[in-house]
Parts: sequence; C-alpha cells; structure tokens
Amino acid sequence: MPAQGKHRRTQSIALSRRIAAVTTGGAVLALPVLGAATAVAAPSHSIAAERTVAQAPASGQANSAAKAAPSTHSVVAGESLAKIARAYSLSGGWEKLYEDNLKIVGENPDLIHPGITLAVGAKAAEKSGTEADDASRKSAPAAGRSAEADRADRSEREAAPVAQAAPAAEEATTYTNDLDGWIKEALAVMAERGIPGTYEGIHRNIMRESSGDPNVVNNWDSNAAAGTPSKGLLQVIDPTFEAYHVPGTSTNSFDPVANITAASNYAADRYGSIDNVNGPY
Repeated sequence: MPAQGKHRRTQSIALSRRIAAVTTGGAVLALPVLGAATAVAAPSHSIAAERTVAQAPASGQANSAAKAAPSTHSVVAGESLAKIARAYSLSGGWEKLYEDNLKIVGENPDLIHPGITLAVGAKAAEKSGTEADDASRKSAPAAGRSAEADRADRSEREAAPVAQAAPAAEEATTYTNDLDGWIKEALAVMAERGIPGTYEGIHRNIMRESSGDPNVVNNWDSNAAAGTPSKGLLQVIDPTFEAYHVPGTSTNSFDPVANITAASNYAADRYGSIDNVNGPY
C-alpha cells in the first residue's frame, strides 16, 4: 500500500504539471507546483501577469506610440515647429504640424508664440478671429512687448531722416546777401503772394535801372525834380513803394527784397508782369 500510494502521488503531480503546462500555453512557471489545487490557482495569477508583460511594449516603443497618437503640445520659449515635430516623431514633419495648426500659428511658420497649444497628429479646431487674437495676446505677452519695441525702433528710424532733413530745409530758406540771393528771396515772397515774375525778367530790369546797386538814388530826372527821387535796385519812388509794398517785407525802400517785390507788384498791376517791362516804367 505505501508503494502504491507513492505511485499515485507521482501520477497526480505529473498530471497537475501537464495541466499547468497546457493551461499556460507552454509557458515556464517560476513557482513549483505542489498539488492540483495550488497548480490551478498559480497559473491563473501568472497568466494575467505574463500577458501583461507580454503585451506591454518596450519603454521606447511606448513613448513612440504615445507621441504618435493625437495629442496637444503647449509651446515654450525657444521651440520651433521642426523641433516639436521631431520630438513627437510626427509623420510629415513640421510641414504636417504647420498644416494642422495653420489657424493657430498664422501665416509665418517660423514665428510661434510661447503658450499657444498645438494639435499633434490631428488638425486643430478652428477658432474665431476674436478668440485667436485674445489667445495670442494672453499667451504671448513677451512677443507683444517685442513687437511694440520693434515698432518703436522703426518709428525712431523713420523719424531720424526727418530730423536730419530739417537743417537742410532751414538752409534752403537762407539766401546769400548779394544780387542773386536778393532776387531769389524776392521770387519766393512773390510766389507766396501770387505776384508774377521770373529771375531773368527781374535781373534784366535791375541791371538797366541800377546796375545791381541797392543804394542808388536818381537825383536828376523828373521824379527827383518833383521831390520823389527813384531809389534802389528797381528805382521805385516812395509813393509807388508805399502803394505796392508787399506785407512781410521791410518798409525801407532801399531794402533789396522789399524794393524788388514792390516794383514787381507794381509792374504786374500795370503791365501784367515785370517780365513785360523792357524800358522805363
């Protein structure tokens, strides 16, 4: 009997081991099988564990799968679309990421603001213009400040040429103290007042009347005999000078610019223009 009992235990253990082997699909168990009850319970727990281990991908594969799945990414300073696409191993690269997030990124793929949320692996939901603008302003204060700084710098750069041009404009209103400068200044005054005349017409008459000397006085003609001698560059008598004096110029008839403008104003009234005067007037 003891020998037979021992033989039966040997068969039972062998049977349990075979059942355990079949149940686990041929997997090798680390725990020893002590009896039929224990053999049934142990494989059940081990199968679940081994299936979990067998089905779980390697850590690198898990990360790759997680990154490949549709998700979102919050942009931080220093990132680019290319860098984000590489980090997620995104099929299609940065072009695909840009295409999916065109409404959020905008027209320039090289400019992404920190704080915006990008859809990775799926097209981003479109936002209304107001929402997109609000999100951009809230998420990128640094970029806003940078844009303001750029505008300020640009304004300063644009204003600089104007400031530099100011002295040139001031020089343009400064005339030489000679016959050429007097005629040019008189023409500028005449243009403001709508008095006709040209440089050539004025110069021609000055050379005939005074030879370019602003202090010349005619003491021998009929005007001088009447007590009103002709004076200055264009030999204007005092009554004529006072009647045709141009406001803004000197009241001294010997002043070259005042003399020219008054004489030209008189000639325009009587002859149409100083250019039409070719002799005593």
